[in-house]
Amino acid sequence: MSDLELLSTVPIFTDLRSIDLEELHGRMSRRTYAKNEIILMEDEFGDTFFIISKGSIKVTRVSEDGREVILAILGQGDFFGEMSLLDGQTRSANAIANDECEVMILKRHDFLGFLEKFPKISISLLTELAGRIRKSDQQIESFALSDAEQRIGVTLLRLAEELGTIHKGVVQIAKLPYQQDIANMAGTSRETVSRMLKLLEEKELISRKAHTLSILDYTKFRDAFM
Repeated sequence: MSDLELLSTVPIFTDLRSIDLEELHGRMSRRTYAKNEIILMEDEFGDTFFIISKGSIKVTRVSEDGREVILAILGQGDFFGEMSLLDGQTRSANAIANDECEVMILKRHDFLGFLEKFPKISISLLTELAGRIRKSDQQIESFALSDAEQRIGVTLLRLAEELGTIHKGVVQIAKLPYQQDIANMAGTSRETVSRMLKLLEEKELISRKAHTLSILDYTKFRDAFM
């Protein structure tokens, strides 16, 4: 997929014409990060907007007791870093390369300039941010009211939505995050994640092969955990 094709799939840019996408691309630079390299750090000031063109990143914060809490895992076509550009405040979380990844970068003045030139981008951005807030609210409610196994199920649904591909009701999550990362997303232990994945396999709700996890009946799985 070319850069322009990728930009056309980014939700906030889908209404731009080809000539506008070319102008946007011309203002962007590219950067590569190695696995586990820090892209953004919480509480630092930033003036850049990122779009993932290859690989994936995890968005994290560190809890008061020093544990890593994973807020989201983002893949190709996802964007991040917009909050600091909009409010001028420090970064609200860390962004770390999950594997070797490439990102396209847009500086703050160019990003804000495109928002002014194309008001539809602002509307689309508000829609995306509202969707993220709703997901966060659902996650907070689920984690507050659910046991560890329920939280793992909800986390797998998040990963399916963020990283999965669906075909005939089966969702495949390629390059499934490590069990410790899933535990950090679900607020539980790696041992609980391991036990839960085995249980879900025994119930024939999922299957695993190498680093790929398949949810065999997405509707049934969603109904079980949402």
